[in-house]
Amino acid sequence: MAKATKPGEAKRAKAKPAEKLMKKLSVIEKIAKKKAALPLPGGLKAKRAKLPKRIRKVEARVLEPLSISSAGVDAMILDRLWETVEQRRLAGDVTTSHSARLMARGTAKVAQKFGEEAVECVIEATIGNRAATVLESADVLYHLMVIWVDAGIRPDEVWAELARRQGISGIAEKAARPQGIIRAAGTTKLP
Repeated sequence: MAKATKPGEAKRAKAKPAEKLMKKLSVIEKIAKKKAALPLPGGLKAKRAKLPKRIRKVEARVLEPLSISSAGVDAMILDRLWETVEQRRLAGDVTTSHSARLMARGTAKVAQKFGEEAVECVIEATIGNRAATVLESADVLYHLMVIWVDAGIRPDEVWAELARRQGISGIAEKAARPQGIIRAAGTTKLP
């Protein structure tokens, strides 16, 4: 005969792993608070507290370099990527090409996808996840190429603009912008 359970016992049994995790996080927070150092006067240096082993393991995993070989790879890959996306646009096969399908949905969708990938890249960079930042950066560059193809922009146009700016201070370049652009942008943060 099966053992009868009270209502809610099954829910409590499932919640136990989550409760354990919350307790572990609580312990970590207590350790961090206990070891938080106050600034010392006169430039004295304090001994840095050793982090718990599980935190050191996570940091080591997140901060370790990717094992992607970059031998024989250079920036020309961006030109080749642009060519591939352009070929997919010209072929227009939305059943087999993600690039063609994306561009067929319109410029707004192309721009939206680029924005989503850029935000994901920013999030990964902000939390210090190096491996994910590399992966998301590749997504950003791919979607940038889709934007260029959709807008009819060739990579050499962008490279020429970068070459024109080379050696010019960003501060000086912003100061040289026409005031009409600044007014149109509706902000005083540009100069």
